[in-house]
Amino acid sequence: MAELNTIARPYTKAAFDFALEKGEVDQWSKMLSLAAAVVNDSEMKRVLGTPSLSVEQKADLLIAVCGKQVNEAGKNFLTLLSQNRRLALLPEISNQFNELKANHEKSIEIDMVTAYDLDAELVEKLAQALRTKLGREIKVTSTTDKSIIGGVIIRANDLVIDGSVRAKLAKLAEAMNS
Repeated sequence: MAELNTIARPYTKAAFDFALEKGEVDQWSKMLSLAAAVVNDSEMKRVLGTPSLSVEQKADLLIAVCGKQVNEAGKNFLTLLSQNRRLALLPEISNQFNELKANHEKSIEIDMVTAYDLDAELVEKLAQALRTKLGREIKVTSTTDKSIIGGVIIRANDLVIDGSVRAKLAKLAEAMNS
């Protein structure tokens, strides 16, 4: 997995720098997300894996499926990836691009898991506390999972704050078994 990150990084950086220079970061983010979704489709994986197709045919097929959502520079980027036999990197490139975009915009996406639905006021209080702690704009996605019993689990990239009752009970059981 780390190898994919390493191989994808220069492509991501080049795409991001180009998009930033042209003022098209949002458009590139959408293009890369779409291309990544197309490449991840099981039928497309099968077709793109066909050895009888040339790299040009694979690029043309991907560009045709993406349609008008991909501009000329995006088509050139997808063609380059195909020529270098790197189309499979598109999901990783898209993820890295969105991370660079979030860092540039000083924003972060937070996944919040709770045992029950929280009212909007409480979600906003938690978001405000995280804004202060992380020094970034926060985009919160909230889901429920009854198995955590109570509390909250917050995930933001590599940061995980597990304040769930399930985690506290697990720590208590571990301490008692030591």
